[in-house]
Amino acid sequence: MARILVLTVDRDNDLGIKTSIRGPVVGRRQVLTAALKLGIADPEESDTNAILGALSQHDQLLENGADEDEVEVAILTGDEKVGVRSDRAIAAQLEEVVSAYQPDEALLITDGAEDESVLPIIQSQVRIGHVEKIIVKQSKGIEGTYYYIVKALEDEKWRARFMVPLGLVLAILGLGIMLPNEIGGIVIGSLPLLLGLFIFAKGAGIETTVNRVIQEMRENADAAMFSSLLWTATVFSAIFAGAEGWQTFDDLVDTESKSILWMQVANSSLAWIVIAFLTSTAGFMLLRLKRGSFSGSLIVLSIFGMVVYSFVNTSLQIAIDILQGNAYEFNVQNIINTLSVPFGWIAVLWVTMTILKGLRQKQAQSERYWGI
Repeated sequence: MARILVLTVDRDNDLGIKTSIRGPVVGRRQVLTAALKLGIADPEESDTNAILGALSQHDQLLENGADEDEVEVAILTGDEKVGVRSDRAIAAQLEEVVSAYQPDEALLITDGAEDESVLPIIQSQVRIGHVEKIIVKQSKGIEGTYYYIVKALEDEKWRARFMVPLGLVLAILGLGIMLPNEIGGIVIGSLPLLLGLFIFAKGAGIETTVNRVIQEMRENADAAMFSSLLWTATVFSAIFAGAEGWQTFDDLVDTESKSILWMQVANSSLAWIVIAFLTSTAGFMLLRLKRGSFSGSLIVLSIFGMVVYSFVNTSLQIAIDILQGNAYEFNVQNIINTLSVPFGWIAVLWVTMTILKGLRQKQAQSERYWGI
């Protein structure tokens, strides 16, 4: 005898929003009722087809399977804020269903890639024997394409993803055309810059980090207020870094040596860049302290940033002096004096890491939380 569970997942909880039915929904009769209510509430909802597909798979298994096999069907619902919150809700509902039914394997019926992303969550609790995607048959002509575009623009989630970037690009392009030649060229040139930054953020996973920070700010309103001030300071520091570099470039643009020019530009902006780094790190630190998840790694990161800054700043100053023809004596005493500040920051970094390591060991031995 095999116990088979047919699952369908509504990750963004359209079922709960449109019909007020809370997951998990277990049993053929309850699932059929949910499908009918969702279909009546929104005939164009793709989750309805996934639910009906799960019911069809359930009935086929009962009809074609062995007589002693037991088959059950269930719907798991997430949350309209798709992400950690919805996945945790799905995991909790799955644990409830698995505990009650004890299946040998599960069959997952989905309506798209978004629901398929919960596969690791399901696999952590039950073996998946089959995954099936329900694709609704539609017309393939121009009229059908137009219909899909219109429906996507009406959907709040897709509208935010496509219309906002498109509107921003058109606004920048129009502004660049309207402004005088030199300024307009800079504005239009910012388009590939913004596009490159967006692609970089996607590839590096920065978008996920930003979403997590926003979620943490919602959950920790007090710390979020001070963190917002620190991140505002970060933005202004970045602007000041650019302004300082531009002013230095404008003052020294006639310098014969381009190497000296760009080193001076980098050196003038460096302090503001470090301030931006430290204020952003302090913002993260406040949120972690409020949540009780402070690990001390942000302190180490901040001090490491100061180590890098001190070495880069000292190296730039020495290089500029040498390129300008000033004498620099490469003897032990002079090098020690020059590098005293970077070595000092290295010592601070080592002491901090030693203290944090000791606190972690005390915390592990005494079972008392030291905040590290």
